Amino acid sequence: MTEIARPPAAGRTFGYLALVGATLSWAGNYLLGVIAVAETDPVSLTWLRWLLAVVPLFVIAQVVERPDWRAILRSWPRLLVLGLIGVAGYNLLLYAALDTETPFQLSLINAFNPALIAIAAVLFLGARLGWRGIGGILLAFAGVFWIISGGQPLTILDHPPKIGSLVMVGAIVAWTAYTIIGRTGPRLPPISAVAIQGTFVVLALTPFVLAQGLRLPETAAGGWSLAYIAVFPSIASYVLWNYALQRVPPAQAGVSLNLITVFTAIATVALGMPFTAPQILGGVLVLAGVVLAQERPKGPALPLAR
Repeated sequence: MTEIARPPAAGRTFGYLALVGATLSWAGNYLLGVIAVAETDPVSLTWLRWLLAVVPLFVIAQVVERPDWRAILRSWPRLLVLGLIGVAGYNLLLYAALDTETPFQLSLINAFNPALIAIAAVLFLGARLGWRGIGGILLAFAGVFWIISGGQPLTILDHPPKIGSLVMVGAIVAWTAYTIIGRTGPRLPPISAVAIQGTFVVLALTPFVLAQGLRLPETAAGGWSLAYIAVFPSIASYVLWNYALQRVPPAQAGVSLNLITVFTAIATVALGMPFTAPQILGGVLVLAGVVLAQERPKGPALPLAR
């Protein structure tokens, strides 16, 4: 019992390394997504991403989880809803937002997602939020409002934010709904569940791809970006995340999601991409608020499939 409750130090170390790998791969979805979506479109990119990812996910699920596929498929209506809201909805909105905003700006808005999930958990799951949580959420909200307004919150009506920032807010709302719904109903093997959700996304988007036409990447950079998105954010991150959750406390895993913004910020500086003082200040406020609001959940970790 002791070994199960407290993994060996080496196991915890590998768990933390897995968290770093997962969040680094998810950060790449922002950085390379802007290249891929410029040569395709949000629908084509999302469809291609999951078309390439679902077969490897099924293979990995069979090897790692050995699921009862018939039992899982009995929950197909719920998996369909989850796939359309989270796996499809979040990514379609993210890639649409990348048309008008920088990856760094969008990653800063995404950093507010844990705080938004905490609010939704109070409203829909009966969770409790202490004063520390309330203060952290308010601080994070002030930070994201500062980012969206470009550091001019009092003049936001005169200078409305770019549509990409507003679309990204819609993306984190979709992911919040995906997360809350994922905490209800039967508990399913996570990799198997996301493999089925990805399959539903491919099937649901196929008519739209046929109607508008499939846009493939036109350059080597676009092709490699698509390959990265199909392999790392879609497959590797999810496997690494679930490996880490077996060895790292869920609260610490939740805080690690802030590394997505940190890695995106580092890449922004390293690649010479533009950033502004309001983004830096707002990002600090968001991250500080999310860390302050972190609770130690007693239930299972929240689902992730970025």
